[in-house]
Amino acid sequence: MSVVNDPIGDMLTRLRNGSRARHDKVVMPHSNLKLEIIKVLKSEGFIGDYTVHERAPQNEISVQLKYGQDRAPAITGIRRVSKPGLRRYVNVREIPQVLGGLGISILSTSKGVMVDSEARKQKVGGELLCTVY
Repeated sequence: MSVVNDPIGDMLTRLRNGSRARHDKVVMPHSNLKLEIIKVLKSEGFIGDYTVHERAPQNEISVQLKYGQDRAPAITGIRRVSKPGLRRYVNVREIPQVLGGLGISILSTSKGVMVDSEARKQKVGGELLCTVY
């Protein structure tokens, strides 16, 4: 197994590639931050479901991908914004609108990982992890 310097970027790439290749599910190494991001994606309707598998040496998360009519993927674009080499932090007034409100931004805030609309409602900023549309 290779060393991944950006586990979140790796997770987003697996989701992007899996949905483009029309796979039913993708499997990735588990981490609590990844699990929180996946919970947000599920609550916003971008993925079907997820399960955590107990495995040694590291647990795995398998994610059911979601498709619309004609097997069109629910995730058309997913982009890492804050990278390990260049972190992006935003305050509540700087949280970007993704595709005029059609997409979502996922932020890691002091109150947990949440979607942009929830962060605006709670008036908190944080690290802008990724945008999904």
